[in-house]
Amino acid sequence: MNDASTPATVVIYSGGMDSYTVLHRALREGREVHALSFDYGQRHARELEVAARVCRGLGVPHQVVDIRAIHGLIDASALTDADRALPEGDYAEDNLAATVVPNRNMILLSLAIAKAVNIGAGRVDYGAHGGDHVLYPDCRPAFVEAMNAVAGIANFQAVEIHAPYLRASKAEILADGLAMGLDYADSWTCYQGEELACGRCGSCRERLAAFAANHATDPLGYCQRPEPAAEPAKRSH
Repeated sequence: MNDASTPATVVIYSGGMDSYTVLHRALREGREVHALSFDYGQRHARELEVAARVCRGLGVPHQVVDIRAIHGLIDASALTDADRALPEGDYAEDNLAATVVPNRNMILLSLAIAKAVNIGAGRVDYGAHGGDHVLYPDCRPAFVEAMNAVAGIANFQAVEIHAPYLRASKAEILADGLAMGLDYADSWTCYQGEELACGRCGSCRERLAAFAANHATDPLGYCQRPEPAAEPAKRSH
């Protein structure tokens, strides 16, 4: 259980740049942070290695939950089925629909809420952001608001769902992190799990576009570093 004098937070930490920024933001708030990562059979499981390394360096408690047993329930996605081709090109609905993992954030949030109740934490943080609204329903404000309402009544202890970048773009998240002095070499974004980022998938291109928008150079190594896509316009739903 956490020290009651210090508010505790469970951060859903994938190892990607959004959750990396959320993790540090919670630490800057002076919260007792418990990082929670999930192995759900994702092809880009290298992100979990990055998450573990970062947490060791920060001295942040980190738990990786193996939920690969549910793989057969969520394998209708290019991120969880190695036989499906990963789409390349710009981040857009018609291009990246194949990367949607069924019900992913509801599953992960439910488990994170359970951990929060278990350790007496009052909040769960995750990195939903405005750039994902076009594609992922479980990153949209309506979903977060509904999950927050459920988290308030599902247990004897209410838990807040906190998505600090819910209406922010990828570039805005990066700007916040750069202002905090974060090194984004300590994050992994690519949908491929190779030694170097591919530079071709939508996730890589969105990341590169965010760096370009901030007039910064991505410190991550790439197989090829193409001209970045334009930062996706923010959409409201």
